[in-house]
Amino acid sequence: MPAFDTPRVPKIPEEIVEQIAAANDIVEVIGSYFPLKRMGGTYKALCPFHSERSPSFTVNPHRQIFKCFGCGAGGSVFRFVMDYEHIDFIAAVRKLAQKANIQIPEAEMSEQDHQNAGLRKRLLALHAEAAEFFHTCLMRAPAGEAARDYLKRRGLAAEVAKAWKIGFAPDAWDALLAHAQSNGFKPDELAASGLFAQKEESDRLYDRFRGRVMFPICNDTGEVIAFSGRVLNAEQSPAKYVNSPETMLFKKGDVLFGLHKSKRALIAKKQAIVCEGQVDLITAFEAGVQNVIAPQGTAFTERQARILKRYVDEVVLCFDSDAAGEKAAERSLPQLLSQNLLVRCAEMPVGEDPDSMIRSRGGEAFAAVIAESRDFFDYQLERNAKKPDFATPRGKIAVARKMAEFIARIPDAVARETVLNNTSTRLEVAPDQLRTLLKRPPSRPRSEEDEILDAQAVEVVALDQTQQWLTLLLLRSPVARAWVQGQSWSRVLDDGTPGCALLVKILESDFRADDPASVNTFLSSLDAGDEATLSSLLDRRLPEDCKSFAEDCWHDLERRDIARRRDALKAQSHSPGLGIEQLAEINTRLIELQRQLAAIPPPGNPRALE
Repeated sequence: MPAFDTPRVPKIPEEIVEQIAAANDIVEVIGSYFPLKRMGGTYKALCPFHSERSPSFTVNPHRQIFKCFGCGAGGSVFRFVMDYEHIDFIAAVRKLAQKANIQIPEAEMSEQDHQNAGLRKRLLALHAEAAEFFHTCLMRAPAGEAARDYLKRRGLAAEVAKAWKIGFAPDAWDALLAHAQSNGFKPDELAASGLFAQKEESDRLYDRFRGRVMFPICNDTGEVIAFSGRVLNAEQSPAKYVNSPETMLFKKGDVLFGLHKSKRALIAKKQAIVCEGQVDLITAFEAGVQNVIAPQGTAFTERQARILKRYVDEVVLCFDSDAAGEKAAERSLPQLLSQNLLVRCAEMPVGEDPDSMIRSRGGEAFAAVIAESRDFFDYQLERNAKKPDFATPRGKIAVARKMAEFIARIPDAVARETVLNNTSTRLEVAPDQLRTLLKRPPSRPRSEEDEILDAQAVEVVALDQTQQWLTLLLLRSPVARAWVQGQSWSRVLDDGTPGCALLVKILESDFRADDPASVNTFLSSLDAGDEATLSSLLDRRLPEDCKSFAEDCWHDLERRDIARRRDALKAQSHSPGLGIEQLAEINTRLIELQRQLAAIPPPGNPRALE
């Protein structure tokens, strides 16, 4: 079996990957995400990867694969978890290993890596414990009454607090510290967590969060990695919100608040509504507008934009209509445009934010504002046109320079030219004049993540009928597979086509064709396109005589190989300047190829060549 050496695959022993595949029944795994309906020997559902009215998503329990005949998605249990959860192969393997209670050996990790992995595990446990502690203080402790009243005033009922694990940090220096110590967490773990601060010139720790409503910040799989604390009494602290510092778990620019809950809605809508704060997001989500996220801060980072691009094609910025919100939108634009995201702006009524609007007018009113959002460039032109100095030449020049900065950020040349022409018309400036103001931002070097995303791009391989049948036989029939592997397949399949390249990958691997777990482990080593191609074939019924059928398919490929070499020789014979001896040699080789062609037996199974 090929080594797992692609960017998306960890160095995990293949036998462990196979064990994890065998221990996770694909029907059970997919059924834990949404209901499946049994239909004969398979299970069906509406496809989660595209919109449809009739179910075309099929799960085959015998082959342990899924396939959608509508959008073409398909593969092993690993591929489903990757695509549904929007995580990479490493995370999918670990998630399924944990579900099956299988330990993944970390033999290839250095001692430092072992220590870091252990610390990360402990920090996740500490944050989970802290979230539970804060939530209990909010829901049950007498000291949490003020926090409960605050949430009621904000329209966040107890059910919402439970769903989002909202909590309360007691106004004490060591409430969480004492709780964590009583649960066995060590000083180095406490210090590395970001949950505690350290007194100057002292090793003594104290609670970082005190007297605040606590909002857990989760990664995209729902693990608590940080907190945001909202002060109850603004007179006690000038900082309205205090967030966890960056730690091993939490990198501010890498996290989108609410993504673990909203990612299914993001995929369904292909649109993300960007809110400024946690309360805005939670209120919108609970009101039914669930394709919402919030950056950690007001402006996007490139990493956050890249994460968002995995889920959506369009972003609606829903920042406050004041100067700060305007600046936040402008700062977010370059990162969003760099990912080819369509950016729109929702104009909130003056003095309103999503939370206040939804509480006063309902979720439908907020959804209507989102539906009326305008393209970022149109929004900027409209906003600037309302300024008093817009009518003056100096005012228009200032706007033209500002718009040119935005337009230069558009990576797509056609879209950039379209926006430029629209802007020049509105500003009454010649397109060539506006074009002179464009200063292209410096090109960004390709990152490791660019390579990973390229590797995960789905490009389904088109196989002809012979290749399809032979592929099926190589994947499922040990007898047919053994026969083909005994042939001179490296020469016959050396035609440079994607179909033959895929057959070579199958023949070079050493999976067991009669073991679905072994086959699926092989599938998981392929890119998404190859995996989808092979999964679409595994549901076919095998012919009665697999070996004979494989022989017919193989002989057809041999005929093609001979015909390809014959045509190349004929073309060579027409080259100018050939001598008599060279022509004679070509004719001899042509005669030999014709003899080889005549020696190939005729097909005994016409279906193989249909």
